[in-house]
Amino acid sequence: MPDLWTQTLVPTLREAPGDAEVPSHQLMLRAGLIRKLGAGSYTYLPLGLRSLNKVIAIIREEMHAAGACEVFMPTLQPIELWQKTGRDESYGYNLFQIDDRHGRHYALGPTHEEVVTELVGSCVNSYKDLPKTVYQIQTKFRDEFRPRFGVLRSREFLMKDAYSFHRALEGPGGLDEEYDQQYAAYERIFTRCGVPFMIVEAEAGPIGGNASHEFMVPSPTGEDTILTNDSGYAANVEKCETGERPYDLSGEPTGELEVVETPGCPGIDDVIVFFKKQLGTKLKPANMLKTLVCRTPTGWLLAVVRGDHELNLAKLRSEAETDVQLADEKEARAAGFKIGFVGPHAAVGRKDTAVVVDPDAMRTGFWVTGANKADAHVKHFDWKRDFFQPGLGKEMAKLDAVLKQKQGAQAGPQKLNLAFTAMVADIRNAIEGDPAPDEKGGGTLRATKGIEVGHVFKLGDKYTQSLDVNVSGESNDRVTPIMGCYGIGVNRILAAAIESEHTDADGNARAGHDEFGIVWPQAIAPYAVCITAIKWEDDSQVADVCRNLAKQIEDAGYDVLIDNRDERPGVKFKDADLVGFPLRITVGDKGLSADTPQVELKARDGRTGPKGEAVDLSKAVERATELLS
Repeated sequence: MPDLWTQTLVPTLREAPGDAEVPSHQLMLRAGLIRKLGAGSYTYLPLGLRSLNKVIAIIREEMHAAGACEVFMPTLQPIELWQKTGRDESYGYNLFQIDDRHGRHYALGPTHEEVVTELVGSCVNSYKDLPKTVYQIQTKFRDEFRPRFGVLRSREFLMKDAYSFHRALEGPGGLDEEYDQQYAAYERIFTRCGVPFMIVEAEAGPIGGNASHEFMVPSPTGEDTILTNDSGYAANVEKCETGERPYDLSGEPTGELEVVETPGCPGIDDVIVFFKKQLGTKLKPANMLKTLVCRTPTGWLLAVVRGDHELNLAKLRSEAETDVQLADEKEARAAGFKIGFVGPHAAVGRKDTAVVVDPDAMRTGFWVTGANKADAHVKHFDWKRDFFQPGLGKEMAKLDAVLKQKQGAQAGPQKLNLAFTAMVADIRNAIEGDPAPDEKGGGTLRATKGIEVGHVFKLGDKYTQSLDVNVSGESNDRVTPIMGCYGIGVNRILAAAIESEHTDADGNARAGHDEFGIVWPQAIAPYAVCITAIKWEDDSQVADVCRNLAKQIEDAGYDVLIDNRDERPGVKFKDADLVGFPLRITVGDKGLSADTPQVELKARDGRTGPKGEAVDLSKAVERATELLS
């Protein structure tokens, strides 16, 4: 039986609330899909829930086809599990923490690595029981400081998270094999949902290699930056590599090193304003060196990038081949670093400090950087004179030889054997216009925005080691399983479908919304068809025709909502466009009273033209299924 509009709850709005910032947030509220209860917390109304359940059904079918079994784990998690892995602190303020009446401490799970590891560890005893892949579709919680963009960044959200456990990385039953299966399942899920998506390289897990991919829906409102080239390479900004970027120290200093007092100006923007107001000098971020103090297990490390660039910690760790963290300010100050006013030459003479410089920052030119004393910067910093020269003597000749041999150092990163460790390497986020790596097809990187809807990655043994999970091996030894993790933001698929903008295979621009409302992919629309009665009376010819059309269309496999409200036709038409039903069929006395009774069909994606098309009633179902298929 078809559903009637008057028997469901669809509170459409003519205008979006003022705090709705992006199209998906505005339209999901206006179309009556969701209602806000509190900051980052939403109720799904009947239409929104129908779409959500369609996404869930697709996910379940594909996860089952990929060999995963479904479980349902508690949201309330003992904090002791998080303490064992250290994530009670590393997760930071985003982790909801509560106490029960007995004083026991819990976390509201934003994710379930600890819980699923404990679960499998208690149930699996032998390598013969591996591999195992389990998944759940569960409500998660994150204490977002500023929930934004509706369901794209909320405090309470629905997620599909899957976890696999393996004896080994390679071979039959290994993590690599399952990773490929889940990757393929994700391609099927997003294809079936009808959302355009890109697969981009993401920061790898602890196993290393190309072991992490994100599934992104292209959208100008996306918070993630994706870099691509013409050869199909795509990576997020944290992962994206760059091609060779030459550096050159052959020029002369631009002037004598000059100390400039800059009271209360620890940041680059502060210094730029100070130079303009106090010195009348227009200083650009590209002429500043940003020196970040980092900690390694064996000492200190200064990471130097240009002032308009951002340090990439993952790249820095890879180049340093050790764990690197931004230093605690209090600890760094105690070690003699003037936080906010540090320059690269702070490392000169220190045996406990290494330096890694991005190629764009290693050149001769006009530089302003920290003076290594409070409230002061220096002008005309020169790498050869102020960094390499002091106290190094013969080391300067080594530097010159390296640069000469590499003809401007265009052949890549080079470790310099100085009195302290120094290296030039790609350690910043890639940006549009950078060269793409030759092994990725070369060319120039282009930036686009995307919304992350899925992520697959290899966890390794981080959680099984921390929680002391092991199984008996082939030789009766104890073996620690390795894990994979595979997540999908279920709510995000709905929002991303609305936010999406892309070009189809025929070169046509497509979007998930227009000025009238949502343009749903048919697979996840609340209803495939809305039959709009111009004037509804239960015992009228119009009502009989609506019911008969609905039954035939439902028999053909498509769900139908009949708009039987006592409203003006214009209101009904606008609401149908706002909600975004893929097909609207209009039934009225005028069309039915014609010599050949007719109804009007209008496809939401414009295939029937802006005003729709008149179709003989006898052919309406045939034409409707043709448009829907």
